[in-house]
Amino acid sequence: MSELTVENLHLAYGDNPILKGVDMKLERGEVVSLLGPSGSGKTTLLRAVAGLEVPSQGRILIGDKVVFDGSRGVDVPAEGRNLGLVFQSYALWPHKTVFDNVAYGLKLRHANRGDIGERVRSALEQLSLGPLAQRLPHQLSGGQQQRVALARALVYNPPVILLDEPLSNLDAKLREEARAWLRELIVRLQLSALCVTHDQAEALAISDRILLLNGGRIEQQGTPQEMYSSPQTLFTADFMGSNNRLPGRVAEVRDGMALLEGHGWRLRGTAKPSAAPGGEGVGMIRLENIRIAEGPGENRLPAKLSTSMYLGDRWEHLFHVGEARVRAYGNAQLAGDSHWLEVPPQALWVF
Repeated sequence: MSELTVENLHLAYGDNPILKGVDMKLERGEVVSLLGPSGSGKTTLLRAVAGLEVPSQGRILIGDKVVFDGSRGVDVPAEGRNLGLVFQSYALWPHKTVFDNVAYGLKLRHANRGDIGERVRSALEQLSLGPLAQRLPHQLSGGQQQRVALARALVYNPPVILLDEPLSNLDAKLREEARAWLRELIVRLQLSALCVTHDQAEALAISDRILLLNGGRIEQQGTPQEMYSSPQTLFTADFMGSNNRLPGRVAEVRDGMALLEGHGWRLRGTAKPSAAPGGEGVGMIRLENIRIAEGPGENRLPAKLSTSMYLGDRWEHLFHVGEARVRAYGNAQLAGDSHWLEVPPQALWVF
């Protein structure tokens, strides 16, 4: 049985539709990330599941319990859904200690006092917060506050944890460390989690499955590997990863391959379903898949070097191919302005 089921969910703010028929499932021990640009509906979907927004149509089930059904007028309030929620701002009580912040939800549920103490201490120990139990939130680092918010959501063993941009308040280096720590915690405790994020690296790292939203609908869903390596639409390919776009004309499509032509170049690539011979097309390729070549050859582009940027572990070079900008990684700084770029056919997607 799925821990969470969403069926044909619609939600609008006035005359502005936000969710336009979303279907999704969350299985036990699975982490699903809601990914998408601003305004795509990912946070609204999370809030609807939490009971903080009221949809106009559809159903939401937690386990086998219906918590929302638009056709029957069922709408269980947030406090009756028994979900763990970690807010983007953490929402810790500033005047309460770490212990009391984590215990708050149990007290609202009228748990036994002895049981509260045992469960809070266990949650704090699991998150390496035991020595900080008597501190106030302002005495904690951002990463520690984030762990307190997570401990508060976990302490009463909810069936599903809802995470709203859980790492966005951390600086870049701490975010990388927290990402690894959060994934390790999820695997160890076998959590079922629905996570909203705008950070695709975060979604790829912590998720078992990603739902990419676009304009209130699910554009594509799949494992992180499927979403990154096998995009089905131009939007998915463009949103995931760092990409180059090469506009041109689709000269032919044959045996799953497409020939894309531009001004002064011709490239073969993997044909996607939308590629139609004789029409306009777009070639998409990840930065890491382009190679800087020694000279002309098959599936190579003549390019003018514009500038280079040192990233520490590599260089990022910016080229111009006609009016298109093309970026590529390299191990060294480049001399001169005329170069050739090799585009492997299997790595170029033609839409």
